[in-house]
Amino acid sequence: MIFAHDTEVALASTVALINTGHEPQGLTSQEEFEEFVTAWEWTGSRTHDAAELRQVLRLRDRLQQVWLADEQTMVEEVNRLLRDCRALPQLVRHDGWDWHLHATRAEQPLAERMAVEAAMALVDVIRSGETERLAVCDAEDCDNVLIDLSRNRSRRYCDAGCTNRMAAQAYRARRARI
Repeated sequence: MIFAHDTEVALASTVALINTGHEPQGLTSQEEFEEFVTAWEWTGSRTHDAAELRQVLRLRDRLQQVWLADEQTMVEEVNRLLRDCRALPQLVRHDGWDWHLHATRAEQPLAERMAVEAAMALVDVIRSGETERLAVCDAEDCDNVLIDLSRNRSRRYCDAGCTNRMAAQAYRARRARI
């Protein structure tokens, strides 16, 4: 494990949120949004309305810009997210999770809680000097982002689909040269 468990989960959920903005587009309906929130076990208050979804979609675009930014810009944007959401880190334990950080109140809007979770995880990445682990899939036809949590920093593709597709493409290219 490179980062604390809650940091790795926050990074993974941030990747998942950002990647819903790529083809095929995700989170286009309230039902997809509810499934996403449930899958990533977001707790706290919810309005379950279109306004909440719009806020999260705006956050998604903002987080993608942060993910792709140079380190200095990333620091500025992470600080802005924390400031905008009035983050106040505290240790908590709940719902089967051991001690971890929450930096917002459960009553704050979901998009703010998601923003702060992502920002706090990115704080750990930046402080550890590991920003190169924030990447974009190497597959030519994919714009998804990824977090490389491999020990040897070798992850190049966003998921098994891109990994398998690119391996098959490389295999066919090698066979064609024979």
